[in-house]
Amino acid sequence: MPRQTPSQTIGPFFGFGLVPDQYGFAGTAVGGGTMAADQVPGQRIRIVGKVFDGAGTMVPDALIELWQADRAGRYDGSAGEPQDRLPNAAFHGFGRVGTGADPDGRFLFETIKPGSVDGLQAPHVHVTLFMRGLLRHVCTRIYFSDEHEANLRDPVLCTVPRGRRDTLIAQRDDALSDHTYSFDIHMQGERETVFFDV
Repeated sequence: MPRQTPSQTIGPFFGFGLVPDQYGFAGTAVGGGTMAADQVPGQRIRIVGKVFDGAGTMVPDALIELWQADRAGRYDGSAGEPQDRLPNAAFHGFGRVGTGADPDGRFLFETIKPGSVDGLQAPHVHVTLFMRGLLRHVCTRIYFSDEHEANLRDPVLCTVPRGRRDTLIAQRDDALSDHTYSFDIHMQGERETVFFDV
């Protein structure tokens, strides 16, 4: 009788193919850490963080993808007035980085703060994380600590138990002038990030 083979897990990745900027092949990446060109209107922000495994050890080779709306709550390619549409090169709302780019093992995205998508959802960013040991990618969201009122009304965030919602909220560092938000992802353990089924 044939025996079942072990499941194949995500990774390790050919990093130079997915995040070539980190390997000296600048300008060839789909995505990257800069998600909005300088001419894109909106509040410039930075999102920084680390990925931790169940033992609390930093993961040095995870891959993070972000996807977001623009400041008016529109995703790239969505309807809008022609004069409001931006070319894909200016804002496409997508970014991809690995955790190995920074000497401290952080990921870093530079973008604009998104608007409310439908007038009900608080400003947020979609996160997809790939890493070794996972059978499939995981998905979560990033909300912002300075959008407290909007967060209270957000229909997705309200489905999360109150005691776990803070795992989805990026904290703004008011000591920095560049609007930096800190968001760590914990795969398991006491501070495990809430992940959503997709």
